[in-house]
Amino acid sequence: MKDRGETRAARADAETFEIPEDFWDDAEITPPMTKRQVNLRVDPDIVDFFKDQGPGHLTRMHAVLRSYGDAQIKLTDGSA
Repeated sequence: MKDRGETRAARADAETFEIPEDFWDDAEITPPMTKRQVNLRVDPDIVDFFKDQGPGHLTRMHAVLRSYGDAQIKLTDGSA
């Protein structure tokens, strides 16, 4: 199982399908985007809001910033 790159056994009711021979022909290798470390001052009530939602507050804050940035890019590109 591990030799095939599987990390866990498939469910008994999992759907199976065949991948066509040419499935990867047009694939492009792209390096992962590295994140940049920043020092950001945030109002205490904002930090408390995200922390009160449980573990992963920085990930949630990043998701909000990503969503806002993507929306702004769509607006300026005229893609919306």
